[in-house]
Amino acid sequence: MRDEKFCNSNCPFTRAIGAIGNKWKPIIINVIGTRSIRFGQLDAIIPHISRKVLTEQLKELEEDRLLERLAYKEIPPRVEYRLSEKGLAFLPILENIKEWNIRYEVASMSEEIV
Repeated sequence: MRDEKFCNSNCPFTRAIGAIGNKWKPIIINVIGTRSIRFGQLDAIIPHISRKVLTEQLKELEEDRLLERLAYKEIPPRVEYRLSEKGLAFLPILENIKEWNIRYEVASMSEEIV
């Protein structure tokens, strides 16, 4: 659920956290990456997220223009999601976060062993 206080802040960092600041949005962005993907595929790939929450998060990502929803006029209807230019620009930031975690997660784990 979006926190409007964050999204309407005068601080650019706070607004950014409002757009991507929950546990599911960065995971969804990371899973989509540079491909187009259907809802059912996202649901199958991302563990422990309910279909309701996934739907809400996708809508918010679309509203924040991080994601594009492509609806095809077919029977049965088909919808795919892909990252927008803004969403693609976030991928290197996620990569840095992953590298940071690997570096310090391993360091803290080795300290616990000693």
